[in-house]
Formats: sequence, C-alpha cells, structure tokens
Amino acid sequence: MSGQGVWLRARARLRRFPALLSGCGEQAAAYGRCVAAAAAGPAELRRDSCLEEFRALRDCFARAAKATPK
Repeated sequence: MSGQGVWLRARARLRRFPALLSGCGEQAAAYGRCVAAAAAGPAELRRDSCLEEFRALRDCFARAAKATPK
C-alpha cells in the first residue's frame, strides 16, 4: 500500500492555501498588527494576547475553505 495518495491530497490542500488566505486580508492584517504591537518593546509576547484577532482570521479562513470547490 502506497502513501503517495496522502501526499497528493496534502499538496492539493497546500496549493489552495494562498488563494484562500487572500480573501482574508483584512483579518490577517489585523492579526499581524496585534502580534507586532504585542511583541514590540520590552514586554514579552503572551499567549492569547491576540486571541480575538486570531479567531476572526481562523473563522474567515474556514468560511473561505468551505466555499471554495475542491
């Protein structure tokens, strides 16, 4: 039994990633700004400090993945 089919499906999903992410530019930018602001200065980047922005990005990405034909 070959594992080639698994890798082909994984590569197909990865090829769709840039197109799916391009539809979520606003959420990605908001998350990036939050992480950059949280990491700036002497303070440490804390877990869940940008949770709201991450969830918005994740939800947008999930909606785009469902709407896009495979």
